[in-house]
Amino acid sequence: MDPAEKIGPILKLLDEYYGDAHVTLDFTNPLELLVATVLSAQCTDVRVNQVTPAIFSKYPTAAHYARADLTDLSQAIYTTGFYRQKAKSLKALCRDLVSKFGGQVPASLDDLVKLPGIGRKTANVILGNAFGIPGIVVDTHIGRVAQRLGLTPQRDPVKIEFDLMPLVPQERWVKFSHQLIAHGRRICSAKKPDCPHCPLLPFCDYGAKAMGQAA
Repeated sequence: MDPAEKIGPILKLLDEYYGDAHVTLDFTNPLELLVATVLSAQCTDVRVNQVTPAIFSKYPTAAHYARADLTDLSQAIYTTGFYRQKAKSLKALCRDLVSKFGGQVPASLDDLVKLPGIGRKTANVILGNAFGIPGIVVDTHIGRVAQRLGLTPQRDPVKIEFDLMPLVPQERWVKFSHQLIAHGRRICSAKKPDCPHCPLLPFCDYGAKAMGQAA
């Protein structure tokens, strides 16, 4: 079954099993989501949500990050890991927000990816969840699940994104991203996917081989 044939049934199953899938980072505005997304690199969303209330209170605007003392900022985000690099990234990107966008997070992919350390994945997280602008986020979970399902042969995240875009209705892009992330976390893990209990098994190339079936 080719990707165009299987995507419909896959979307129905994702709605059935992950209908409530949503962004798991806590935020109240685009800047908070941007900061939380930067901090989530190599860190769990649970851990990020534990530290961001204090961070958001101490640094309520882009200008606060832009002029922050790096040592203080590093200490504030210490438990998220890679704190020195993340502090530098936050300070640099917020300097650009202040100087180029008046301290506001732009609602444009082209503008977002010009910010230091912001790629298409993070930009699509911001656009979809803070501004309601459709985009497919390709993180490690989505890339892995899409490959295993046979929706793309690509390894590069941008190429995966562009393979998925024509398959999935645009109004579903944000929801689809959350659903594949949830599936990757709960069932389709990197090392030990639970193929026998996977609701997507009938449409999964990887699962078919693992279970000795034909998808």
